Amino acid sequence: MLLRKITLEEFGAYRGKQSLDLTPKKNKPIILIGGLNGCGKTTLLDAIQLALYGNRARCSGRGTKAYETYLRESINRKADPSRGSAITLEFTVMTGGHEHYYRLVRSWHISGKTLKEFLNVYVDETYGERVKRQRAAEPEGKFNRLLSEGWADHVESLLPLEIASLAFFDGEKIESLANPERAASVIESAVHSLLGVSTVQQLRNDLLALQRRQKLSEEEQHLLDNIRAQEAEREAVLSQYDIAHQELAHSRSELGKAQRKLDSLEKAFADEGGELFTRRVELENDKKQALTQLAQVRTELTQLAAGPLPLLMVAPLLDDVRRQARSEQEAQQSAQVLEVLEERDRWLLELMPDGARADVLKRLNDDRAERAAKSQLSVDLRLPLDALAQLAVLDELLQRDTQRSAQLLHSAAELTEQLDQLDRQLAGVPAQDKVEALQVARDEQIAEVGRCEAARDRATAKLEDLKRRREHVTTLLERAHKEFVRTKVKAEEVERVIKYSEKARDTLERFGSALLERHINRLEVAVLQSFKVLMRKQALVHDLRIDTDKFTLTLADADGEALDPARLSAGERQLLAVSLLWGLMRVAGNRLPSVIDTPLGRLDSRHREHLVDRYFPNASDQVLLLSTDEEIDEYLLGRLEKSVAHTYTLVHDDTEFTTAVVEGYWWSAGAQHAG
Repeated sequence: MLLRKITLEEFGAYRGKQSLDLTPKKNKPIILIGGLNGCGKTTLLDAIQLALYGNRARCSGRGTKAYETYLRESINRKADPSRGSAITLEFTVMTGGHEHYYRLVRSWHISGKTLKEFLNVYVDETYGERVKRQRAAEPEGKFNRLLSEGWADHVESLLPLEIASLAFFDGEKIESLANPERAASVIESAVHSLLGVSTVQQLRNDLLALQRRQKLSEEEQHLLDNIRAQEAEREAVLSQYDIAHQELAHSRSELGKAQRKLDSLEKAFADEGGELFTRRVELENDKKQALTQLAQVRTELTQLAAGPLPLLMVAPLLDDVRRQARSEQEAQQSAQVLEVLEERDRWLLELMPDGARADVLKRLNDDRAERAAKSQLSVDLRLPLDALAQLAVLDELLQRDTQRSAQLLHSAAELTEQLDQLDRQLAGVPAQDKVEALQVARDEQIAEVGRCEAARDRATAKLEDLKRRREHVTTLLERAHKEFVRTKVKAEEVERVIKYSEKARDTLERFGSALLERHINRLEVAVLQSFKVLMRKQALVHDLRIDTDKFTLTLADADGEALDPARLSAGERQLLAVSLLWGLMRVAGNRLPSVIDTPLGRLDSRHREHLVDRYFPNASDQVLLLSTDEEIDEYLLGRLEKSVAHTYTLVHDDTEFTTAVVEGYWWSAGAQHAG
């Protein structure tokens, strides 16, 4: 597993969205993250574990708090609780020869008094192929609902929680691993889970479960009794099936008789006018409604007749008035124009030369004379100036009332026709004494048909149920006959499975013991080599043994005498614990990332140099160091720099109590003012 990127949103002291690229580079496995005490280094370590394991995560800031309380308190104090916090962790895993890219988004927010948590998992199934083909660094993952819902089980196949404590650890607490009892539990857990010994044990348990599930078939007499019982049940079902079939035929016959009688009554009822009798009340109501509508139409026609509508009878006179109004309007306009023209003509004649004045004067006089003729009317009714406008309004009113009256007349005709039809239908309604007896008989027969239909449906359902039972019993009977034939074969097969399962369990037990001893031997060598590489006193520890039963760690000096871990200094015990973890990682093949918080807490300068030069660059394919400025200082940074892929500094604002991620370390560009 390789961690690729982590993004924190309003988590703990981290305000807003803060991202760190964690991808190592070739021959540069280290990602160095600096921060003063209280800046959020441990919070970052907790965030990785929280994203992966949720309520099972062993977060240092949780203590004995309930998981919901821890999540509530993890929301940044400046953030809106309704929007909440989120942790996005991106990593790759090599499985089946292919590298898969995971993007894990764990978010939570407060809704009212309730805290809601969500987990979404996105997977790019073709990440390895895409990288080769396109050299893509950030593939587009697809949401996987099954992984999201079953992540707690899936993550155990990627990085078991017990093993996570070996990959993510606090350097200040690592000294406890030098304690023989604590180291024994860690070694046992690591050997079984990380190195595959538990797989062998699981195989043995699975074989044992298989043996316990194997049972010999029932004795032949029991099989015969079973066959006889099933045959008796089959005969009973067949008998019931025949009876149900007869009942269904009878119910269908009764239904047919009842339906024919109903049809006869329906015909007699119809012949006597029963339908009209049934609809009598409906017809009377329709007649009342039609009479009401006709009265409303006639009332509206009367109202229209009281308006301007009668003027349509003198339409020619209205046309004459319209022409007279237009003539009087034109005469009045011509008279007004003559006065203006007289003024204009005098002005024009004054401007004209004497030679042309006579001709122009003649033309002007002719024009005025023509206009004066138009202003003379044979008849002058002295109509008002807006007579034409009033006539236009009258035309619109007449047009509207004409259309409405036509609609009303059409409606009146339709209603009259409807009333005639209703009267004819009401006239054909038979007397009550003629159809009442037929109506009662018909209603009773309708109920009888309903009862017959219900009986038929019950008989059909019963027959279908018995048919399914017959098929089921027949199948069981056939299977019992076959089982009787296979009894001896089955017994031999069960005996063979039990025999070879026991042999396989013995073989796996020997293999598991050999595998455990081999891993323990490799682990002893790896831990001892790691310890000697890191120690300043090369002759202090000469040998190291791990018990295969209790997994206790024993040290020996050059004389072969047991060396009590209490004789080691605090720094040496810390190096022993680091050596134990390093040895486990080396034996496991450096498949997991190492995340180390406060890595150099109690070490002197020489031991610090050994860790920086020898351990951190080789601890794993990916190493995340969370350090203070006093642990990895400018001098150690220079020694470590050739193995560093990325550097970050956690900058804390003491006024806002928030942390921001800045690229670069204290003594490199971009982080000079961290703190």
